[in-house]
Amino acid sequence: MSPRTPFLPWPFAVSLLAIALVGAPPLRAQEPAGPIHPPPSAQPQQPPANLPDSPAPRPDTQQPIRVRSTEITAPVTAKDRNGELVLKLEQKDFHIFDNGVEQKIDHFDLGGDPLVITLLVETSARVEALLPAVKQSGIVFTQTVMGPTAEAAVLSYDGTVDIRANFTSDDNVIEKTIHDLPLGTSSARLYDGISKAVTLLSNQPPRERRILVIVGEAVDSGSESKLGAALREAELANVTIYTIGLSTTAAEFRNPPKQYEPASIGPPGTFPVPTPPGVAQTPQNEQTYEGGNIDLMSLAIWVVQHASSVVKSHSLEVASEATGGLHLNTMKDLSIQKAMDQIGGELHAQYTLSYRPATDAASGFHQITVTVDRSGVRLRTRPGYYLPPPM
Repeated sequence: MSPRTPFLPWPFAVSLLAIALVGAPPLRAQEPAGPIHPPPSAQPQQPPANLPDSPAPRPDTQQPIRVRSTEITAPVTAKDRNGELVLKLEQKDFHIFDNGVEQKIDHFDLGGDPLVITLLVETSARVEALLPAVKQSGIVFTQTVMGPTAEAAVLSYDGTVDIRANFTSDDNVIEKTIHDLPLGTSSARLYDGISKAVTLLSNQPPRERRILVIVGEAVDSGSESKLGAALREAELANVTIYTIGLSTTAAEFRNPPKQYEPASIGPPGTFPVPTPPGVAQTPQNEQTYEGGNIDLMSLAIWVVQHASSVVKSHSLEVASEATGGLHLNTMKDLSIQKAMDQIGGELHAQYTLSYRPATDAASGFHQITVTVDRSGVRLRTRPGYYLPPPM
């Protein structure tokens, strides 16, 4: 027994406990997180037809513990009609909805939350010609993407996925790791790399903004993971994915743009749907395919819902689309360094909105919608998240 703990006779200790319980003031109930409840005069909102209300559990019946995500974070990029970043919005200007139900914004920030970043680089023999340029982008990554306070880890993928540097804020370590990336085999386990990177980020503090930057081709070979399953985990872990697409074939520069058709990708809903002003858009609404007509948001939602990898050559775009990030293609005049610089500029001028969904939220895909009370402002954010059935 510790010398700091005095021994009390059992009857006397019980008496003291009873006195303490009787004299203790009543506890105040804290305001619950989750949906914003309308005033009494408002009409009650009907739940969607496919999401029936769950019956309240009986007090005398033990219910299984339901493990749910405690917080959902939506990264929001705001631009004006000229494509310039809008940096003067306040929390009161934003509204965020989960399956159509407005949520209370628990946390609001503009570029100030600490960043934790994983850089995932393809080092397969397929990108041998571009690997020197990738290595030269290390200083841009540390200076503009990481900035002065972020921590980063470096992973590479070819026939395996390897951790080259664990999380550190030391610029020299990160730059040297990128410069020394070895050339690998001809395989490219992109989906396994995404899955491993998301797992590493999931173990970081929740208040930090979790970012995954991928540099590689939109090609996967040999992965055991499914893209849709990895993106489900990324969405629940609040990981935002930015992708820099590499292209190694000169024929892609010379050939006319491909005409993408819905039948070539399988999932339905591949035609773009107009988005009203002030409603959050997604990355490919800013960067449209030349001659293409694919609605990447619908494709991203379909892939996540079905835990599928049926995306053909759109894996990088879909990863960014599903998480509210940005895809940049270096096939033409956009260099890797310039793409890195653009990502860094956006990360440090991005709004962060967080809310706590209801603990009894229905399983399945939850659509996130963000609006702003400011004319002429267009937003980009993540389309939603997939909530698995309770364990």
